[in-house]
Amino acid sequence: MSTVLITGGTGAIGSAIAAEFAGTDDVVITYNTRREEAERLCRELHCEAVQADISDHASAQNAVQQVLCRYGKIDVLVNNAGISQIKLFTDITPEEWNRMLAVNLTGCFNMTQAAVKSMISRKSGAVVNISSVWGVYGGACESAYSAAKAGVIGLTKALARELGASGITVNCVAPGVIDSPMNSSHLNAEELSELAGQTPVCRLGAPSEVAQAVRALAENRFITGQVLGVDGGFC
Repeated sequence: MSTVLITGGTGAIGSAIAAEFAGTDDVVITYNTRREEAERLCRELHCEAVQADISDHASAQNAVQQVLCRYGKIDVLVNNAGISQIKLFTDITPEEWNRMLAVNLTGCFNMTQAAVKSMISRKSGAVVNISSVWGVYGGACESAYSAAKAGVIGLTKALARELGASGITVNCVAPGVIDSPMNSSHLNAEELSELAGQTPVCRLGAPSEVAQAVRALAENRFITGQVLGVDGGFC
């Protein structure tokens, strides 16, 4: 049985990824402030949760150590936690810019650096990072988010080359417009409908469809350094 660690497990995509692995694997999710949601999900899926601010190096290290102490290994790390913002580039404050990179990119660095050390010693492991279609093509009024998610793609490709000899695969999923609270909090129904219309499959994606792609990349041992767009052909 594999041990799967998923950051940002209380969000729509994170909880779908946890559900995808639950039942067949030992699943641990991280949460930052949403303790009640994490506890509810753990009751539903029979998984475990650890609190962590992934943007903080020490907190990320502590979360990984808790999992290693409990299970002895981490087979799969899914860097899913993230935040978004829609704002004109000229209006973004330095604090907002730094926060976007701290969570979406530095958080990925913090968790991966902590987790891969044990993977290297075992000569086995898989890292799946969640980027975004905007990290591939860029999104208007989402420059900070796009920059951070593009950084995740660059980190993915570099680590795939660096860690391949240690038996570790590193891949990336780039979701398109997903039917999730994060998107609905920034976009109104008309805007979401317009985006669905621009998608060749004529609908928004489901969190479970992202989760299926994550599992496929985690399990395939000959795919590494790839960015899989789960976007309905959006771009």
